[in-house]
Amino acid sequence: MALLFQRRRNKATQTERVRERKHEGFLRYAGFRWAKISGGMCLLIIISYALVDATPRHNGGSWYGYTLGTIGAGLILWLTALGYRKRKMTNDYWSLKAWTSAHVYLGLSLIVIGTWHTGFQLGWNVHTLAWALMMLVILSGLYGVIVYATLPAALSNNRDEMTQMQMLEAIRAFDRQLHSAAQPLTPEDTAPVLAALDEDPFAGGIVARLGGRYPNCATAAALRTLAASHSSDAAAREKVVGLLKQKVAALARLRAHLRLRALLEIWLYVHVPLTFALIAALSAHIISVFFYW
Repeated sequence: MALLFQRRRNKATQTERVRERKHEGFLRYAGFRWAKISGGMCLLIIISYALVDATPRHNGGSWYGYTLGTIGAGLILWLTALGYRKRKMTNDYWSLKAWTSAHVYLGLSLIVIGTWHTGFQLGWNVHTLAWALMMLVILSGLYGVIVYATLPAALSNNRDEMTQMQMLEAIRAFDRQLHSAAQPLTPEDTAPVLAALDEDPFAGGIVARLGGRYPNCATAAALRTLAASHSSDAAAREKVVGLLKQKVAALARLRAHLRLRALLEIWLYVHVPLTFALIAALSAHIISVFFYW
């Protein structure tokens, strides 16, 4: 009996480990394998640069600089393949999770590879432009890593198991109830309610969506007006005020959902164009080195 119990316990432990591997994030993939590889490569570059005795110090035009430049250019081109890789779902050694982990940590290693490639000689030229664009791409990528590591949980908590369509349907349901409940109100009290009914939940633009602030919200304005009014029947007005409060809460949930989604997605509108600009500058950098130097 004890042996049977031990086997079941071992099996349960193995099952739990499998589950942990399945839910393992791309940053922690394979025990931070790519973080260790990237860190080791950066450490090797820094130590080798310090140990190489050369006067003047190595720069982009030396054999050391050419070596780092070749590694860096190859890495940049490989890192751009992640978008293509996302279209192919596999669970093997080069799964999407493994590829993304390598993308993040090897991308960070370019800070050392690219900077040591320059030999710390920067100026107002196409070579420094390529380095600056590379740093901007890395910074935008870091933002993407941070938001993807933190915002999905907040997005899930805010939704409370509701889809975006269900949130919209809840708002429409409040609008239908408000339309009926506002019938006994005076024209002065009805006008702000009608404005709230005509309000577009998606209005406000990208600034309002990212900031989560809607100062011109017609529903909030109607709530303030009705709460301070005394011109309509008290019972009818209280019912409308209660419905407006519920709609304000429903709008807040939807707008928080839209804000979190925008924060998750907007970095790509910076990261991807910067990547193409980097490739263009990198091409100009390589051509100018081989044909004009």
